[in-house]
Amino acid sequence: MRYDVTVIGGGPSGMFAAITAAKQGRSVLLLERNDRLGKKLLITGKGRCNVTNDCDSAEILQNIPRNGRFLYSAMTEFPPKRIMEFFESAGCPMKTERGNRVFPVTDRAQSILEALQKEMRRLNVTVRTARAKKILTNEQGVCGLETDRGNYETGSVILATGGVSYPTTGSTGDGYAMTKALGHTIIEPQGSLVPLETAGSDCPDMQGLALRNVAVKLLNAKGKVLYKDFGELLFTHFGVSGPTVLSASCHLKGEGCKLVIDLKPALEENKLNDRILRDLEMYQNRAMENALTDLLPRSMIPVVLRRLQIDPQMQANSLTKQKRRALVELLKAFSVEITGKRPVAEAIITSGGIKTSEIDPKTMESKLVPGLYFAGEIIDCDAYTGGFNLQIAWATAYAAGMSV
Repeated sequence: MRYDVTVIGGGPSGMFAAITAAKQGRSVLLLERNDRLGKKLLITGKGRCNVTNDCDSAEILQNIPRNGRFLYSAMTEFPPKRIMEFFESAGCPMKTERGNRVFPVTDRAQSILEALQKEMRRLNVTVRTARAKKILTNEQGVCGLETDRGNYETGSVILATGGVSYPTTGSTGDGYAMTKALGHTIIEPQGSLVPLETAGSDCPDMQGLALRNVAVKLLNAKGKVLYKDFGELLFTHFGVSGPTVLSASCHLKGEGCKLVIDLKPALEENKLNDRILRDLEMYQNRAMENALTDLLPRSMIPVVLRRLQIDPQMQANSLTKQKRRALVELLKAFSVEITGKRPVAEAIITSGGIKTSEIDPKTMESKLVPGLYFAGEIIDCDAYTGGFNLQIAWATAYAAGMSV
């Protein structure tokens, strides 16, 4: 059987592209190499699925540091409100949380997957389990597809195979090889939204400690601020993670970078000094390791005292003015040396992919191969945390689905 459209990849962008094309009256085949759809979707947002960010298109684009301008048309045509309306009408109500992050009311990514599958069934989208190997072309453009389970005739292909992050979900870079064979340029894929490794033992000594409401700055070797943010941070056995760190990782370039954490952003230095004085007076007869428990998480106190070369057993009333000033400065600028990113397999999203100058930004069609379209993470665009990357998936899928 010949299909008008064949979508390769059963993730969010692939499913939504299939739905959009089917709504235009196209006969649609969706191919997924896994035995079930949406494997990566089910683990997004810690299993809750951060569907999008409830803001306007302009703010979305401000949160896409890589090739945001390319997405202007797609985001303008399909802003966050439209995907929220889609799921609401599909029987999956939405809710908006801190930072305008949008989740299903059920707090289950499974609800999003079920809504997409329900809509595909309603629109008679054919789903097959197969691994695409080669996109077949003739003088007019795309004409078919070779898979590990036979060949398919098709009028167009929407490639939504994702990147190379979380390879256990099926994201192993298959789409890159197929498009490279057709003459497309692949910007080298690397991890984005990925935890960072640090030097020394300080972070491992605090592993498991999650900090909220901290201000972070990523500095390069010359001290230039590459990125700054406010929010949550997590210390791990290898370094640092958490939303602020994942977004900062998009800007990590070169060696010698460091992350500077303001542990008390709500307090100016003089007010923080006053606060520390009160604590030291209140606990003047305690050892220093027990005098800071109101000020810092317990697992952080030994690290702070070690950096300041303060004996943990020293009485609080013995702390000198000089050391107190050093404590204030450290709490306002607790720095860790970044040695690199964690492997791409641990990244939430892939940076790199199909070069955007080779794609029509309004239709997501290849400028090199007529009938070949792209959607989602395979395109060289990536954003910060907060639902922005899934919004890229929805918007590019809609553009491709409307254009086939």
